[in-house]
Amino acid sequence: MYVLFEEEGMFKTGHIMSESEAALQVESESGKRSKIKRANCLFTFASPAPDILMPEAQRLSEEIELQFLWECAPQDEFDVETLGIDYFGHPVNTLEKTTLLLRLHSAPIYFHRRGRGRFRPAPPEILTAALAAQEKKQRQAAEMAAWADEIIAGRLPQTIADSAMALITRPDKNSQAWKALDTASTSLQKPPERVLLERGAWPHALALHKGRFIATHFPRGIAFAAEALPSLDRELPLADVVAYSVDDITTTEIDDALSVRVLPDGNIQVGIHIAAPGLSVTRDSPLDKLARTRMSTVYMPGDKIPMQPDSVIAAYSLDAGRPTPAVSLYVTANPDTGEILSHESKIERVAVRENLRHHALDQDITEEALADPSIALPYNDWIRPLWALALSLSKQRDIVRGKTESNNRVEYSFYVDGDPDNPDTPVRIVPRMRNAPLDRLVAEYMILANSTWGGLLAANGLPGIYRSQQGGRVRMSTHALPHEAIGVAQYAWCTSPLRRYVDLVNQWQIIAAIEHGVSAPLVAPFKPKDADLFAIIGSFESQYTAWHDFQNSLERFWCLRWLQQQQITECAATVLKEDLVRLDHAPLVIRVSGLPQSERGEIITLQILSTDELTLEVECRHIATQTT
Repeated sequence: MYVLFEEEGMFKTGHIMSESEAALQVESESGKRSKIKRANCLFTFASPAPDILMPEAQRLSEEIELQFLWECAPQDEFDVETLGIDYFGHPVNTLEKTTLLLRLHSAPIYFHRRGRGRFRPAPPEILTAALAAQEKKQRQAAEMAAWADEIIAGRLPQTIADSAMALITRPDKNSQAWKALDTASTSLQKPPERVLLERGAWPHALALHKGRFIATHFPRGIAFAAEALPSLDRELPLADVVAYSVDDITTTEIDDALSVRVLPDGNIQVGIHIAAPGLSVTRDSPLDKLARTRMSTVYMPGDKIPMQPDSVIAAYSLDAGRPTPAVSLYVTANPDTGEILSHESKIERVAVRENLRHHALDQDITEEALADPSIALPYNDWIRPLWALALSLSKQRDIVRGKTESNNRVEYSFYVDGDPDNPDTPVRIVPRMRNAPLDRLVAEYMILANSTWGGLLAANGLPGIYRSQQGGRVRMSTHALPHEAIGVAQYAWCTSPLRRYVDLVNQWQIIAAIEHGVSAPLVAPFKPKDADLFAIIGSFESQYTAWHDFQNSLERFWCLRWLQQQQITECAATVLKEDLVRLDHAPLVIRVSGLPQSERGEIITLQILSTDELTLEVECRHIATQTT
């Protein structure tokens, strides 16, 4: 005797070896024995044998037309044998009963299960809706398969093209478009973004890199909403200074400028003048909310996404030839020792005489020339006293640091001479020594301002946003802590309020300290222990990291383009560690497969085999190790 039973949603058969009131011991065709609960058994039979019954019943069930079967079925709950009499016109045998059972079980849209071997026909309205949904699903599956076939064949369906960026930045994995792309990617054994790029979703990899970043971080686009810039409600005094700014030729947001006056006693007074957008862009204003969503200007070779709207930059950038609101720090110091004798902060207007540019001065203003007082340098009366104090300030910080600061690293500037969205635009990668005098000069006075103003906030009981380093750990906090790597008692970013949101926040606090002194905590935008400062720090660190990573990826892209444009097939590189090397004429760090064991700092020669502008990887091989 045999039994047909249900197990894990499937119908199976077995030879009955023994049975009890609650269970049966059965043996399958393979010889496996198992215990089956009687509640899972549908019926027993003597013939035909299971190896004949199940295949034949399955074949016959597929011939039964479901709509006709549904029409034949009783309107209420029924069992298989009852339906069999109506359908076949006579009491059913084992094969017919099994055939009906398999067909009913395979059609849950038409027949709802109501227990062991029992079903109920779907009501007409539910059946109609279910059939419509099934038809839609089948149509979508066919459409998805057609799209996948097109992609595999090298064509891009318009629907996929229209949603290409969304498919790689925020894919709806239940959508037909994603399923088609995923099917094609699996078949082609390539990631979705490469498949889309090769099918022309974007004209080149540069468009993909930029588009993906903007879609992820600027889903509403990079244009600013129109917001009026509030006018100042007071007249600021005009500073009696001769001030200059020093920046790269591509800089359009001039945040800082320097002035100097030699005093009769031989000491000097240095003015560090910082653009003051915090006078108009106030906390919780519409312009503040715009800046806070961005947290920082996004830089990339040949282009940028500014933190502030053009109206703010136009009003507050320290462009030469016009008085501009500024927060100024005046420091009186001994240029020989670096001793700070006094300092004073003011809110005023500053008329920058000229916006100096590195490329025009670096060749003339060198350490050697500055060391020779007989050489008349450009802007000689401005640069020499500033340089003398900067050297003394640097030595003072080295004493605190316990070592001399290393500034001999080569840095690179990228200049895209044309459309930055066109990868065929010529790119120049220009090396600059980090210890170039003008760089060191500006850096030293920005450190002085950030440290002094950080101290001013702490002295007046005001919270700010500080960057500290202790025990090798760098972190941001709302109270003053030492920065051991720089060698200062505290360090608050304050000197780039047009380009960095934490600097704008700190400027609001500095303005309150200048205007109200020790009573500033009562009126400052941020009171002590303001939880919003911690939220700003968290958001800033997250976004600043994302912006930095994007800048690095775009610089890496343009490095690959530079290799192509310069037709470089062999180049020197310096070993950093293991198989990691850095090219000697571009800021490109790559891995060299099969690199012989090398020491850090060794110079090797590489052959460039290929570049991948999507993954930003370089395939190369080691040719030789240079001997000294």
